Amino acid sequence: MRLFLALELAPPAAEETHAAVASLRELEPGLAWVPAHKLHLTMKFLGDADENSVSALMAASDAVAARHRPFEMELGGVGAFPNFRRPRVVWLGVDPDPRLELLHHDVELAAADVGYEVEGRPFRPHVTLARVREALAPDRAKALARAAREVSYSATVPVDRLTLFDSATGVHGAPYRRLHAAILGGR
Repeated sequence: MRLFLALELAPPAAEETHAAVASLRELEPGLAWVPAHKLHLTMKFLGDADENSVSALMAASDAVAARHRPFEMELGGVGAFPNFRRPRVVWLGVDPDPRLELLHHDVELAAADVGYEVEGRPFRPHVTLARVREALAPDRAKALARAAREVSYSATVPVDRLTLFDSATGVHGAPYRRLHAAILGGR
């Protein structure tokens, strides 16, 4: 199992987000674009795990979620990691709201208590839109950067659960399987 904890985009927001970046998909159809139903903000990539750790992660995510109330996050702005000159990931920005930062911090600590390493990099909240499989030629990268600047999409989306996913790798991408949804506020 390849596990990760994430904040899912509810279907209406996911569909809106997907539609807002249609021009980018048309410009670079060869990128590995994330379908609308898989759009999410990864809170913690856990990696390979056995079935025994799933119940501990479920309990840990429930404990974290119980300490946080539902909130809204702000989406907007398209960027790339590491940058648009050498894009590897195309993303939609997420405002680093203090509630989101605190939730991420608590997720890191809870995962550490279950035996996972604490992430050494700073938290840069984003929704992955596409992965770049093969390096883009400079002219294509510039065109993608220009098109990304023209995307004027922003949204406020509700956050009410922390979801544990299994991401099985396969020939046709990585299907996600929801293993557990921890409801914020412990509802």
